Amino acid sequence: MSNADTLSPSREALLTDRLMAVRDGAPPLIHLDPTLIPETETEAYGIQDHVARALQARYGSVIGWKVGAASSEAVPFAAPLHEATLFHGDTALPRGLCRHRGVEAEIVYRFARDLPARERPWTLEEVLDAIGSVHTAIEIIDTRFAEPNSQPRLAHLADQGSHGALIIGPGSDQWRSLSPVSETVTLNLGDGRRITHIGGNSAGDPRRLLVWLANHAAARGMPLLKGCVVTTGSMTDTVFLPPGLTVTAQIASLAPVSVTLTR
Repeated sequence: MSNADTLSPSREALLTDRLMAVRDGAPPLIHLDPTLIPETETEAYGIQDHVARALQARYGSVIGWKVGAASSEAVPFAAPLHEATLFHGDTALPRGLCRHRGVEAEIVYRFARDLPARERPWTLEEVLDAIGSVHTAIEIIDTRFAEPNSQPRLAHLADQGSHGALIIGPGSDQWRSLSPVSETVTLNLGDGRRITHIGGNSAGDPRRLLVWLANHAAARGMPLLKGCVVTTGSMTDTVFLPPGLTVTAQIASLAPVSVTLTR
């Protein structure tokens, strides 16, 4: 890694402190000083690492990841997820956990075997063989910025990819029969609106993301281990909703899952 790809400690610490201060109750960020905006993905991931370490005392260990890509050819991006932001089965979102409530239907894969760091990269077949189950999930998109989607791309990446919470439905071990690009996804928003369509992930087949992530996570010292869950990007637009609604998602024949957006 060259010096040009490394954020200076003071600058890295400043942005980490700003993001953590908002999590501690400070007003959300409206305008970020341009000198604090990461200039490369390497810089953004460095800040992610600092935030992840700072969050461990509050949210527990990293036991999951989110991964996505802007298109089927684009380089993926990722962020680690902590234990206390992952929920299993129908869930009432804990009060105070999220400032914004953007809902997305996503496919989650749970791993049944470790994919630790090693000299040669993990291959597609090796990564797929390590999968144990597949799940319908709802990710809650949150941000430490005042307005969702208002931050520069690399500031968004540094801010844990705007992760708030992940609600994971019951799993199926028949994941090989699931074709993510051709399955029906349904998201009932609880206010009379219903989103339903085929596929919808901007990354195309999300299984390609898992291979990239297995190698990326291992290189960062947070490898995919047995029990780790990976959510693979939105199959629906992000819809920001008020509190009080119950949202339900279902993908293909997988069991549905719901989240109540607590007031």
